[in-house]
Amino acid sequence: MKFKADRATLLKALAHVQSVVEKRNTIPILANVLIAVRDGRLSLTATDMEIAIVEEVAASLSREGAATAPAGTLYEITRKLPEGAEVELDHSGGDAQLSLRAGRYATSLVVLPIEDFPSMTAGTLPHRFAVSAQALRGLIDRTRFAISTEETRYYLNGIYLHAAESDGTRVLRAVATDGHRLARVEEPLPEGAGSMPGVIIPRKTVGELRRLLDEISGEVEMALSDTRIQFRAGTVTLTSKLIDGTFPEYERVIPRENDKVLRVGKKDFSDAVGRVAAISSERSRPVKLTLAKDLLVLSAASPDQGTATEELDSDRVKYEAGPLEIGFQARYLNDITDQIAGEVEFRFADGAAPTVVRDAGDASALYVLMPMRV
Repeated sequence: MKFKADRATLLKALAHVQSVVEKRNTIPILANVLIAVRDGRLSLTATDMEIAIVEEVAASLSREGAATAPAGTLYEITRKLPEGAEVELDHSGGDAQLSLRAGRYATSLVVLPIEDFPSMTAGTLPHRFAVSAQALRGLIDRTRFAISTEETRYYLNGIYLHAAESDGTRVLRAVATDGHRLARVEEPLPEGAGSMPGVIIPRKTVGELRRLLDEISGEVEMALSDTRIQFRAGTVTLTSKLIDGTFPEYERVIPRENDKVLRVGKKDFSDAVGRVAAISSERSRPVKLTLAKDLLVLSAASPDQGTATEELDSDRVKYEAGPLEIGFQARYLNDITDQIAGEVEFRFADGAAPTVVRDAGDASALYVLMPMRV
């Protein structure tokens, strides 16, 4: 295998693929990137056995072949080369070292057998459709904050993606919950997605996909089966195993009868939450909402620091139901309001029941937040 590539092009591809490599692993080959020149194309592949990223790279190809090299080391070497450098990689085959040259710089890297490198491409992916990168970013950004990190409830450690029906319209729906808050976001159902199974995309895969989406503006081709999912955009293909579990029947926890409605500007509310919550350094510090007609009082207390309150009056608050007191964890409130662009709509039942939160101007997203005792 032999080729030459522009340093910036190679660095960008290495940054993508090496991010899935686990820094600590007991299988040496998983620390390597597979570099292959086949059928007139150069590709880089990395995997941790759960996720695989393959990226095709523009290069001047001299000889076909393949080799594996330490992903982190190759990335660091390429990153430290001068801008505009042309990088030549040459591997004569077998267990010979991989030679790298750039200008007057030269190094050799130990390789591992390509036969040891695992493949995640076996099996068919029968369900195929395309989603815009913008829509996929929206589904991820507005739900992933609610993904559970509790490993014992592994089936909550991802985003549940499935076809559903909303007000008589078929939609592609993403749901995440950690038991304290729930996020449900919808986009129009893409053509070809109607028969897809409901799948749980793991948290790490969500993070890797989101990083890739920052650089994509067109469509993302998706393919999936009951056990794997694949995203392809431009020169990058990400394949991942799915979480083998059953996502809970989340619709049961979404209140339908909450009739006490509060509307408040997103910035006014989130700024006030931040100010009153600053009284305490505890991550789980509660903020109490005390409601009366067109009046919202936010308050927090800390046994070590004191108390704080802030009033939002009728200029910024609309509330016409009876008096109500309810408490929420400040971080959870802000995680939800961060997803809302305009006016925040809260729907309460009482001080102990789950609360529904929506963007008053966007029906595609719904959030449920469990109260806490204050």
